[in-house]
Amino acid sequence: MVTAAAVAARVTDPELPLLTLADLGILREVEERPDGIVVTVTPTYSGCPAMQTIRDDLVRALGEAGYPRVEVRTALSPAWTTDWITEAGRAKLAAAGISPPGPAPRRPSGPVPLTLGAPRRDVACPHCGNAATEEIAAFSATACRSLRRCPACREPFEHVKEI
Repeated sequence: MVTAAAVAARVTDPELPLLTLADLGILREVEERPDGIVVTVTPTYSGCPAMQTIRDDLVRALGEAGYPRVEVRTALSPAWTTDWITEAGRAKLAAAGISPPGPAPRRPSGPVPLTLGAPRRDVACPHCGNAATEEIAAFSATACRSLRRCPACREPFEHVKEI
């Protein structure tokens, strides 16, 4: 029998179906208890609209694998960052022509600084590697991604934002 952790780790993200929940780093814990399976996930952000689908997909996949009683819990702390995306996940993004995120911004404790403009980010083109790309739109297919283009190879591409 396949373990519940292995089944949960294969469930894909509904917004980036090329990544599993494990690749994305949101699968925190899978606990096999005598009364059922408890899966803990951390959303990419507290208002992530994909959480209900993720929950449903985990319950369905584990049910099909012979685990009829599944509880999905949400852990908001510590908050997820794009640093939790695995190397395998980053490689899958790049192979699909999606620029993986760079290191997540580091913030000191205390008050959150507010800026009026978006911080400038150097994002390499996933097609040719040119670092001088430009943002076309702050939001792409999802709020987690932006749309960019490369002036060198002239290809548009999506970038997973650093969070």
